[in-house]
Amino acid sequence: MQKVFDELTIAFRKNRGVLSEIQYKEVVVKHTTLLEDSEIIFILLQASGYPIVQLEDSTFCLETYFTPYEEQCYCVLDIETNGSKPGSSQVIEIGAVMMKNGKAIDKFETFVECAYLPEYITKITGIEPIDLMGAPTRREALVRLKNFMGSAIFVAHNANFDYSFLNASFDRFGLGNIGNPKLCTIDLARRTFESERYGLAYLIDSLDIKTATHHRAYSDAVCATKVMEKSLETVPVHVKSTDDLLRFSISSKKERRVKKVNL
Repeated sequence: MQKVFDELTIAFRKNRGVLSEIQYKEVVVKHTTLLEDSEIIFILLQASGYPIVQLEDSTFCLETYFTPYEEQCYCVLDIETNGSKPGSSQVIEIGAVMMKNGKAIDKFETFVECAYLPEYITKITGIEPIDLMGAPTRREALVRLKNFMGSAIFVAHNANFDYSFLNASFDRFGLGNIGNPKLCTIDLARRTFESERYGLAYLIDSLDIKTATHHRAYSDAVCATKVMEKSLETVPVHVKSTDDLLRFSISSKKERRVKKVNL
C-alpha cells in the first residue's frame, strides 16, 4: 500500500488537493487485484489513516492539503524496543501525545508483553522484565495504538525508525500499513532553529525541557512535542496548511530560498 499512498499524494499535490473519480482510479488501478477494486482500496486507505475523503460530487480530497496546520491533529509518539530490527525484535513500550491547536488533547501509554528483554535494554531504559509481565500482547497494543492514531499526522523524533518499525509490526499482525502522513521533529527542527546537535537528549538539555526521563516512551513523546512546539514558533509565513508543513519539513535550502524570494 505504500506505493498507493505515495502516488496518490503526488497526484493530489499536482491537482491542488482534489482528484476526480477518474483520476483517482487511474492511480489506484495499478494496484488493483481481483479481490481489491478501487472502492475497496478507498476503504483500506481510510482504515490505514491516509487522510482521504470522498465528497458528494464523487471527487476525492486530500484533507491535509486544506487543513490549517494549527488545526491538524498530530500523534507525537515514541517507542522502546528490545532490539533494532523489527524482524527479530519487538516493541516493549509505546507512548503518544495527541496534539491539536497547540494543546495536548489526549495521551496513550502502555507496556507491551515481551518474553525476552536483554540486560542492556534494561540499563538504557530502566524497564525491567517484571514491568512487561501481564502487559497487553503485541497485537492488543498495536490495535489500541492504531485506533488512537486515527488519521492524525504520525510525528516522532527520528520518525523513520518508529514509522518503519511499527509498519513492520502492523504488517506482521495483519493490521495493514500505516497510511498516516509522517513528520520528523528532527527534520522540522533543522529548518526552524539553530542547534549544535538535534538528538533528543541534547535538545532536552538545550531547550531546558523539564521532567524528562530519556529512553522512556511517553516521556520522549512529550519531549518531542516540546521540540515541535519550538519549531512551530518560527515556521515561515508561506506555511499555512498541514501539507505545506509536511513539505517544508523535508525541503531543501534551494526550495526554501525560492519560496522566500517569491513571497
